[in-house]
Amino acid sequence: MKLKLTVFVCSVLIFGSLVTGCAKPPTEEMNNAVEAVTRAENDIDAVTYAGNTVARARDALSRMQNEAASKRYDAAKSYAAEAIAAAERAISEGRSGAARARDEAAMLVSELPLLIIETRQGIDAARSARLPLNFTTLNNDFDKASNDADDAQIAFSDELYEDALRLGRTARSELAEINAQLTGAVTGSRRK
Repeated sequence: MKLKLTVFVCSVLIFGSLVTGCAKPPTEEMNNAVEAVTRAENDIDAVTYAGNTVARARDALSRMQNEAASKRYDAAKSYAAEAIAAAERAISEGRSGAARARDEAAMLVSELPLLIIETRQGIDAARSARLPLNFTTLNNDFDKASNDADDAQIAFSDELYEDALRLGRTARSELAEINAQLTGAVTGSRRK
């Protein structure tokens, strides 16, 4: 009886080690995961607008590789699927983010020419009214705002929407500051 039990236990152990030893890495799934993450990493919109999701895809890929190296192939396969899903989501989020940035940049860039005209008219009116302002500084600030607006337009034309937004916001802020100074001078002259 003892001999039969010993033979049975040995057989189970040998069979178990053979099954474990014969398990193969999920090569196709792992290759697909590497390709998907590489696509996401090389997609400028995914990197720019979905960087966190690209990072999650990289993390899943790293975990997949660690699990495969440890011969835990089921876990490696699971992480491969996770990496693929995150990479595809990053590309999708990147496209959506780029579209939002493009639309926002288009709106901002289209507002700037009117703001520039209105600000130039305000400076000219303040000069004609002989308001107590430093017109050299105002003109320098105005020129900088105009240049930033031009650069925003160029960035938008080059499809560099984040740059267009940054430059456009700077120009809008600079113009707002000039207009605040003009308004303050007008208010101050009325009180006298």
